[in-house]
Amino acid sequence: MPLSRRRFNQSLLAVLAAGLVPTQALSRGAPQELVEGRDWAALSPAQPGDSPGKIEVLEFFSYGCGHCRDLHPLITPWVERLPKDVAFRQIPVTFGRAAWANLARMHFALESGGQLAGLQHAMFEAIHKYKVNLYTEKTSLDWLAKQGVDSRRFSETFRSFAVETKLARAEQLARAYRVDAVPTLAVDGRYVVLGQAARGLPDLLSVTDALIVKARATRKGKPGGSR
Repeated sequence: MPLSRRRFNQSLLAVLAAGLVPTQALSRGAPQELVEGRDWAALSPAQPGDSPGKIEVLEFFSYGCGHCRDLHPLITPWVERLPKDVAFRQIPVTFGRAAWANLARMHFALESGGQLAGLQHAMFEAIHKYKVNLYTEKTSLDWLAKQGVDSRRFSETFRSFAVETKLARAEQLARAYRVDAVPTLAVDGRYVVLGQAARGLPDLLSVTDALIVKARATRKGKPGGSR
């Protein structure tokens, strides 16, 4: 019976706990034959991107997710090596949880202030390693003040119309992409990474690489590039 995304993530967590995740992803340049229903699922209807002319890769995630924390140190250097025709965006999800909505607001507020890149790793570590409560506005403000963030300015941004608009858009995207577990990667508004044959988190990025090639071929109308 095919694994659901949630069951796949549960099995992947067991692999991580056992220390069986391979340390290297499959070669980025090596051809990889994708299997629909195992490696990827088609998204219908296809979703428009926010980066005209580019292949957009979305990562749906939450700082409260342990899998997302494990993926973060892998995906950061991966993003830095992406081709110029690929745009990457992170979409924090809430799944209707007030605690995760607070984390999403933190993400967008820090992004607006240009401080996100320098604090992302620290946020994951604070929650998962040091068990810091970042799930309420007050506790997150206290923690951010210790990181050198201007609490007053951050507080104003945290509840701003701009942040609330981005949060609503993120939730709309999660529904449109039918995200039911995190992390979830999607390519070009048409392909959602399943990775049911993945041996670990690095292989999810290898599947994403292959889907980027597929999306590029589809755009150019090359043979083998059909959905």
